[in-house]
Amino acid sequence: MDNVTHSLSPVERVLQFLGVRRDELMAVAWSFAYFFCLLSAYFMLRPVREAMAIVSGTRNIPWLFTGTFVVMIVAAPIFGWVASRFPRKTFLPWVYYFFIANIVVFYITFSYADAYDLNQVWIARSFFVWLSVFNLFVVSVFWSFMADIYSKEQSRRLFGVIAAGGSTGAFLGGLVTSVLVVPIGFRNLLPISALLLLVAVVCVYQLRERTSQQAAGEKEAAGKIESPLGGRALAGVRHVFTSSYFGAIAMALVLANFLGGVMYMYMAEMVSIAYPNTDEHTQIFALINTLTNFSSFVGQMLIVRHSVRNLGVGRTLAITPIVAVIGFTVLAINPVFIVLAALQVLMRSIGYGLTKPTTDMLYTVVSPEAKYKAKNFIDTAIYRGADLLATWSIRLMSTLGAGLSGVAAVCVPMAFAWATLALWIGRQYNERDQARLREQTQ
Repeated sequence: MDNVTHSLSPVERVLQFLGVRRDELMAVAWSFAYFFCLLSAYFMLRPVREAMAIVSGTRNIPWLFTGTFVVMIVAAPIFGWVASRFPRKTFLPWVYYFFIANIVVFYITFSYADAYDLNQVWIARSFFVWLSVFNLFVVSVFWSFMADIYSKEQSRRLFGVIAAGGSTGAFLGGLVTSVLVVPIGFRNLLPISALLLLVAVVCVYQLRERTSQQAAGEKEAAGKIESPLGGRALAGVRHVFTSSYFGAIAMALVLANFLGGVMYMYMAEMVSIAYPNTDEHTQIFALINTLTNFSSFVGQMLIVRHSVRNLGVGRTLAITPIVAVIGFTVLAINPVFIVLAALQVLMRSIGYGLTKPTTDMLYTVVSPEAKYKAKNFIDTAIYRGADLLATWSIRLMSTLGAGLSGVAAVCVPMAFAWATLALWIGRQYNERDQARLREQTQ
């Protein structure tokens, strides 16, 4: 065995370490590049979104999420209708073309308002809502596509590496924003983001061609991207409300987003007080995102595959809520900026590094329709509905006199509930996995 290992080339040793087979290399490379471009584009704009929330007034954040949720409720069935009637190879690129056109419109609008010294509050609010919809749709579609073209066995080996492409792009996108936003202004980041999305479309076309060849014979669903999903536009809603498996995934997301909403709202308030203008707000949020994404990259490349293999899906999903129990306990005792910032970076790092790629594995044991429709409904409408519930609940608690310490104390039992739910979801995943294996052997 040692002789075989020593005979490997440096490239083969790296591939072996990452769990990538040579025949998978090109597909994984295009998937890595696809997610890199996608999250580079998004994380160049995400700090702008956070700054737009401050422009609109931090007390209006619940209203911004209300607007986002309404748009999601309208957009989700439209996406379901499109997915039912058009082949995935057709509608995937057009999802990105649509959002590229949106970015161009916002660039023109911001530039016009700046040139004529117009009030930008409503443009800022529109941009916040739009980007909140944009990031969930494009990322959800990406992971549905990945769950469609890679088998369950491949997902366990490869999703961490592919997710690392996103973290690399997110890290560099945030870094570029933190360096360039003050010298060139936030609006000039938009065309760069649009160009990155165009490159992502090129990756989609490359994967579409390669997958039909590479995945053939490895995966039962190979080649099905050529056909429409069929079914009803609201099938994703039905899956979530009639399946305990999807319902549990949705409820875990609601709990996670409540905890994230607490950190988000109080962080926005503290930054708005400490820093004077929009470009500086953008720079601070970009630096926080950069730290988060670097840590996420390490988790995705080096930890998640081994965690899933050794601990299992359920225990890996439970890591973030267990950290949340400890973190919010500390925050309740010492509610200061440095503790809040550290907890936000830590939870996001583990969330993106371990929880997100593991959660995406959950959809490799469901039907093709559920991969797109149920996942998309959970990742968009449920996600933003959870944000809506969280932001208004936090505002109500603040109105009743509960400060950050009191709200953090409420979060501790919620984190316990999330951890318990994560373990249950892991058991359900294993049962579905075993059922599919039995069906294949019959």
